[in-house]
Amino acid sequence: MLSLADERQRRLVLDSLWLGIVGAAAAQVFTFLLGLAQRLLLDGIAGYKPPGLPNEGGTLVEVAGSHGLWLIPVVTTLGGLLAGVLVYSLAPEAEGHGTDSAVKAVHRAGGFIRGRVVPLKMVASAITIGSGGAAGREGPTALIAAGVGSVYATVRHRSDDERRLLVLIGISAGLSAIFRTPIGAAVFAIEVLYSDMEFETGALLYTMLASVVAYTVGGMISGWEPLFQVPANLGVEHAAEYLEYAALGIAGGLIAALLPVIFYGARDLFHRLPMRPHFKPAVGGLAVGLMALGMPEVLGGGYGWIQRAMDGNMAVGLMLALVFAKLLAMALTVGSGGSGGVFAPSLFVGAMLGGVLADLFNQPPAGFVIVGMAAVFSGAGRVPFATLFMVPEMTGGYQLLAPAALVVTLSYLVQVTCSGRLKYKSLYEAQVPTRRPRDVDLLEGITVADAMTTDFDRVTPGMSLKELANEFDRTHHHGFTVLDDEGSLFGVVTLGDLEKAMLRPDFETRTVADIATTTGLAVGYPDESMSTALWRMGVRGVGRLPIITRDDQRRVVGVLRRRDVVRAYEHAIASRKDTSARLRELREAHEGNVRVIEVDVSKNLALEGKTVREIAQDLPPDCIMVAIRRNKRVLIPHGDTIIREGDHVVTVASESCAPQVERVFQPE
Repeated sequence: MLSLADERQRRLVLDSLWLGIVGAAAAQVFTFLLGLAQRLLLDGIAGYKPPGLPNEGGTLVEVAGSHGLWLIPVVTTLGGLLAGVLVYSLAPEAEGHGTDSAVKAVHRAGGFIRGRVVPLKMVASAITIGSGGAAGREGPTALIAAGVGSVYATVRHRSDDERRLLVLIGISAGLSAIFRTPIGAAVFAIEVLYSDMEFETGALLYTMLASVVAYTVGGMISGWEPLFQVPANLGVEHAAEYLEYAALGIAGGLIAALLPVIFYGARDLFHRLPMRPHFKPAVGGLAVGLMALGMPEVLGGGYGWIQRAMDGNMAVGLMLALVFAKLLAMALTVGSGGSGGVFAPSLFVGAMLGGVLADLFNQPPAGFVIVGMAAVFSGAGRVPFATLFMVPEMTGGYQLLAPAALVVTLSYLVQVTCSGRLKYKSLYEAQVPTRRPRDVDLLEGITVADAMTTDFDRVTPGMSLKELANEFDRTHHHGFTVLDDEGSLFGVVTLGDLEKAMLRPDFETRTVADIATTTGLAVGYPDESMSTALWRMGVRGVGRLPIITRDDQRRVVGVLRRRDVVRAYEHAIASRKDTSARLRELREAHEGNVRVIEVDVSKNLALEGKTVREIAQDLPPDCIMVAIRRNKRVLIPHGDTIIREGDHVVTVASESCAPQVERVFQPE
């Protein structure tokens, strides 16, 4: 009979197989809709057709209609308007770049993505990109496949942990099918979740399986060739070339640090515009269209222009201008609320940067363009390992793996260093620094004061060992805290100490003071975490800790026993399950239309110094205070928890109740 773990693994393997097929199907449907939108809008109305990739059936020829470029602003504005009205009327979470929405769902919503997001993201992104918006197709495809995985998990009543896994499996399948990158897409799905060097390694088996299935199914339909065509003689011939690639890595890291600042700066600017969000993508589209009058290369994903840069058919001055123009166009398109990905525009920026440096170093352009693609995105998205695989898979330039490894490493290090003091550090805002704590770390959220016993049995130093034996027999304890006549800590005596003393002939004349441990005692403090206290108990091999104050090392305020640790752990587990269940109910009740409200507590906030129970009286019913981060520790709030200055309070509320919650958290 299969064990529970085996059954879960078998279930997830089957899920990965069918989600791989779903990812391939989603990529095909979205590609068709994108082509249809481009034929109707950019090509049909404006008469403009950008270069396309030969391996996708396109040509590297730019075609402008009888009106030249003058109708492009009309089309980009119309596309932004249509996409904005669709998204903000039906599912606001479908705005922006889809990968970030999927990452946010994994971290903040248990992997929950509303079912309506899938078709809406397809249509809105196809319109945005098909009308010339400077966005990519990877984000929408990733969110579409991830959304299918999330809906499937909900229908099958899977746990939040499995729903998160299915979202990651969907991301890898969608990316693999759209970019023909089976290995890179699988790594991307587990790496993009974190801004530090962390991976969701437990999901790799399933993301890899789904990615390969999606690649295989997509290959049978669209072909097996990489997206780009590259020369056969790629590679590094002289050691000095690595210095030139190192310069590319450093330059790519600098651009990668700048990219999130410009992107989210534009997003914040559009948020402040005094108009309904439905119409803001139209404003962004108009701005991109006006840019395209002088530089049409900024339109769309730009893969055809990347291929021309590889072939050496673009002027160095134009490529240098496009490094910054494409960056700005992407910020205007997606930052305004348009629906599209940021992967392709980031690759475009890196490709142009690589072409500029190839000309500077008098090198053939293909290698530098390919590695340049990896240079910018690896740093901006904080995904160096995924990019290291994805770019060679997209181009077939596997000979460049060694210089690409050097470049992505330098780019990542430079980007992390330069963005340390910047407001926006990564292109994926929903990333968190590291993986969430394991179950054992639940005790980090409970202090010793919350779990210790204050009414405890104690003995005195002058008690005879015969009386001590009677106390052990009466209480069935394995140890006692020894307090002197003034109530100060004297030592600890255990059942083992008594058993050894009973073998001595002078047993009846001896006292507790003769056998108690009085030096090198293991003690705890009320303000430290249960995790720290448990570690100390394990290292010292003791079953109880006297809890003393920091200002008086002999004043005992309680005792922490094994049963207290078990009770605290059970409480933490129950609290987490209760919070998870309440969040799930809230999501289902409001179809995922919830908001996370975070606030840093300062002295001028009305809630400083109050208990959670007191604050709850002013909060609406559809609101949950999820966590309190205090001094780098995450506390599970309960009714008696006192809010202190410097706390970071995280609350989840339904969209309708969010304004009331924000008013409670406003300064006095």
